[in-house]
Amino acid sequence: MTTTSAAPAAPARTAPRRRRSLRDRPNPLAGLGALAWLLVVGVPLYALLVATFQQTEEYRTAGPLTVPADPTLDNYVGAFGSGLITFVWNTMLVTAGVVAIVVVLSVMAGYAIVRSRTWLTNGFFRVFLLGLAIPSQAVIIPVYLIIVQLDFYDSLLAVVLPTAAFALPVCVLILTGSMRDISDELYEAMALDGAGAGRTFLRLVVPLSRSGISTIAVYAALQAWNGFLFPLILTQSAGTRVITLGLYEFQGQYRVDIPGLLTAVVLATVPLFLVYLVARRSLISGLMGVGGK
Repeated sequence: MTTTSAAPAAPARTAPRRRRSLRDRPNPLAGLGALAWLLVVGVPLYALLVATFQQTEEYRTAGPLTVPADPTLDNYVGAFGSGLITFVWNTMLVTAGVVAIVVVLSVMAGYAIVRSRTWLTNGFFRVFLLGLAIPSQAVIIPVYLIIVQLDFYDSLLAVVLPTAAFALPVCVLILTGSMRDISDELYEAMALDGAGAGRTFLRLVVPLSRSGISTIAVYAALQAWNGFLFPLILTQSAGTRVITLGLYEFQGQYRVDIPGLLTAVVLATVPLFLVYLVARRSLISGLMGVGGK
């Protein structure tokens, strides 16, 4: 009689332990930081929006964080009746002019700097970069004298030109970063097809630099919309007043209409907020592209 010995049982295979990456692990410290940041941003935004539906007396007695007992739209009606539409229209004209000038000049300058390696273009690029270190406050008197000599004082053009000039250095820097990503093989292929410099610029450089162009357009729009120094110094009449100066209409020598002022701030922020939402991805990608070089 033969006996067969049973084969030793194979050790039970245990499921591989899933290693949790650092990204999957809870981070209480980051959560607390995010909560603190949410409070820092959310509380002022709540106070801003709630105040627009409060009466002035209620705002003074109940405080800025109190939910209005009797919400009203009088602040919005008063804001539109105080010339806010004119201020917003002027600001839109200034913003459109600044964006047009900055985009056209930056694209052309960036193309010349990237494709031409002469000492002259390198010198121009260094001049543009030097503009990053010059604050507008330091040259406001020369700018004022130039605007007066050109007979542009107290006009929207007096705001458009210096605002565009001070936005150009950053925009040229961003666009040169985007255009350097275009490979030389593409330029050579365009040259083999018989394309000249103008056709190469329009058919190759501009389409492939859309992200950078969108970035500088948003950046220039932000600078123009929030500009304060140039409108304050270079304009005077109510017809050329922009939104940053128009907010002074809601305060007098002895009183300040805080709900009305905050309502004007909300209405003035809406167009810019919409522009930011539409072009947010392009703005971030363009700035990250520059930072990665």
